[in-house]
Amino acid sequence: MTSIWKRRIIEAFLSQKLKRSKQVSNITPSQFKKEYARFKISIISLIKDMGLITMGVIAAAFGLESFLLPNMFIDGGVTGISLLVSELTGLPLSLLLLLINIPFIFLGWKVIGRRFAIRATIAITALALTLFFVEFPEVTQDKLLVSVFGGFFLGAGIGLSVRGGGVLDGTEVLAIFMSKKLGTTVGDAITIINIIIFSAAAYLLSIETALYSMLTYLAASRTLDFVIEGIEEYTGVTIISEYNQEIRTMITEKMRRGVTIYQGKQGYGIQKNLENIDIIYTVITRLEISKLNNEIEKIDPKAFVIMHSINDTRGGMIKKRPTAY
Repeated sequence: MTSIWKRRIIEAFLSQKLKRSKQVSNITPSQFKKEYARFKISIISLIKDMGLITMGVIAAAFGLESFLLPNMFIDGGVTGISLLVSELTGLPLSLLLLLINIPFIFLGWKVIGRRFAIRATIAITALALTLFFVEFPEVTQDKLLVSVFGGFFLGAGIGLSVRGGGVLDGTEVLAIFMSKKLGTTVGDAITIINIIIFSAAAYLLSIETALYSMLTYLAASRTLDFVIEGIEEYTGVTIISEYNQEIRTMITEKMRRGVTIYQGKQGYGIQKNLENIDIIYTVITRLEISKLNNEIEKIDPKAFVIMHSINDTRGGMIKKRPTAY
C-alpha cells in the first residue's frame, strides 16, 4: 500500500473521530503520525488475538471430538454441563454450547464489558461451528489417555482463547460474578460449580466416569494455567513511562480502573543525578491484560511495565464493574 493511500485511510478514520468529538477536522503531520501508529498497533493486535482464538478453537474441538465425546467423558464448567446434557438427551454438543453459554455471555457483558462479550461470542460460536462441520478422528479408547490428553487439548484451547481476549467457557464469568456477590475468591466459586457438575455426573452416568472426568478437569486446568503463563485472577501492574499522565488518564477514563501514583527516581549507567518520575500502579483482571498492553503500546511503546500475580484483592475499584470498556 502506498503512503498516499495509507494517509487517506488514516485521515478517514481520524476525521470521523474528530467529527464525533466536535474537534477540528484538519490533520496535522504529528496527528497523522500518531494516529497511524495507533491504527497499525490496533490491526496487529486484532490479528494476533484472532489467531490465538482460532488456534484455541481448533485445539478444544480436537480434544472434545477425538477424546472426550467418543468415550462419554465430561469436563468442568459450561463445557461439562453441555457434554453431560448431550450424553443424556442426544442433542448436538454444538447447539448446547451456544444455548447454555448465552446467559454467561450476557453476564460477561454486564460484569466485564462489551469487548470481552463480543470476543467470547466469536470464540464460542466458532467452536460450535467447528464441532458441527468438522469431524476429527478418534485417537484412542484408553480411558487414562483420554482423560489426560482430552483435558490437555481442551485446556490448551481455553488458554489460547483467554490470551486472545475471549473465552470458550462461561464458567469463569459466573465465578467472577459470584465472588463479587458472595465475597468468595474466584477459585472457590469455580470449585463449587464443578463439585455440583461432577456430583451430577456420578449420579446420572457412573462413579467411574465422574472420576475420570475429574482427572480430565485437572489436566485441563493445569494446561490452561501453563498456556496463560500462570496468570492469576488479578494482576498488579507497575508502569514507568515519560508519558505517565496520558497512561494514567487512559486507565482511569478508558478502562475505568483506579491507579496509585508513586513518586520515584530513575537513573542508569554511571549517571549520578537521578531524575524524578511518577510511577503508576494499578490492579486489573487477567481478562483485561490484553487491552491494557495494547493501550500502553499506543501511547508509549518504550514504557517499562512490570506485572505480578495477585491471589485476591479487597476494596478499591477492582471488583466494581467498569462503566465503560
